[in-house]
Amino acid sequence: MSAPLPLEGIRVVEMTHMVMGPTCGLVLADLGADVIKVEPLEGDNTRRLVGAGAGFFPISNRNKRSIAIDLKDPRGRDAILKLVSTADVFSENFRPGALDRLGFGWQALSQLNPRLIYVSHKGFQDGPYAHRVALDEVVQMMGGLAWMTGPPGQPLRAGSSVNDIMGGMFGAIGALAALNERHRTGRGRHIAASLFENTVMLVAQHMAQHAITGEPLKPMSVRVAAWGVYDIMATADGEKVFVGVVTDTQWGVFCREFGFADLADDPRIATNTGRVQSRDWLIPELQKRLGVFDAATLSARFEAMGLPFAPIVRPEQLFDDPHLNASGGLLPISLPDGRKAKLPALPIALDGERPGVRLDAPKVGEHGRAVLAEAGFGADEIEALIAAGVVRIAEGWR
Repeated sequence: MSAPLPLEGIRVVEMTHMVMGPTCGLVLADLGADVIKVEPLEGDNTRRLVGAGAGFFPISNRNKRSIAIDLKDPRGRDAILKLVSTADVFSENFRPGALDRLGFGWQALSQLNPRLIYVSHKGFQDGPYAHRVALDEVVQMMGGLAWMTGPPGQPLRAGSSVNDIMGGMFGAIGALAALNERHRTGRGRHIAASLFENTVMLVAQHMAQHAITGEPLKPMSVRVAAWGVYDIMATADGEKVFVGVVTDTQWGVFCREFGFADLADDPRIATNTGRVQSRDWLIPELQKRLGVFDAATLSARFEAMGLPFAPIVRPEQLFDDPHLNASGGLLPISLPDGRKAKLPALPIALDGERPGVRLDAPKVGEHGRAVLAEAGFGADEIEALIAAGVVRIAEGWR
């Protein structure tokens, strides 16, 4: 970016893995923080995931530096404690008590560095479930999100790690709030973000609906629609396009531009409420009329009218999306095998500019020497740690 990033000068020590904790670090790193990823000597296990997990590490770890170190060795622990003494934020997502046993719990680190903001990414906030192991799919099931996503009686997880990603964002929000508070108090805080409570936030609209109506909730696939026309239409070329007509004004525009005078004059569907009540015959009728267009034509017609629409897109098609490519929404990165690709930027702009890539996702221990030197270690001390196998300086991704 042409101007300094907002978090330049902020140092984050990150002991996280998988998606939730690394997402918190990604947000802070993209906004300019120096995020130092502390990994075991063999590297974060997330690096070695395959299948649906193959993209976790590359998307969540750009703009970070890596140090690979043995925390079971007192020399390794002392080195990272020395690093933490220089940090503004410490981020972790280990099971409760795991880091306390290593000397990296909140109480120990806040005594070492009273200005430290300590961010814990947890499955649950304190309470009866706090001891449970949580994963994104676990909390989607127990938090009602899977129930609202799938067909009736067939709970289905959302098609992304929505709680991990959003939970990491809440961790970053908490860290930013605590950094601002520290200007007044001079002291850090312990921030806890959690997967289960994040899921509950996502279904809050449905809970509020039930509180208001008193009626049992139906999954989104069979919900009582809020709008008369809010549907996916099959097109003549075998594609599908989502169309939305959500106000009475839009309904008038829609009918006029498509020449549907008979529908515009039908008093049963003159209002959105009437169209909701008439969906059983209205949607099949619109499908018959709109189904004669191919997807590109139908999309162009809706765009010209200024009405909501969306072609149905698979994630792999987004690499060629003209808007993302023109707006800086896709960032150039290097994959683990050295090939080049484009992955999404943070969905924010700073004075019209998108935060970019300063560093590719690091190799295991790629920045160990530099990080230790910045923590105050001399060259001989660093080489001794490497020679003793306490610190690994790797040449490869895994």
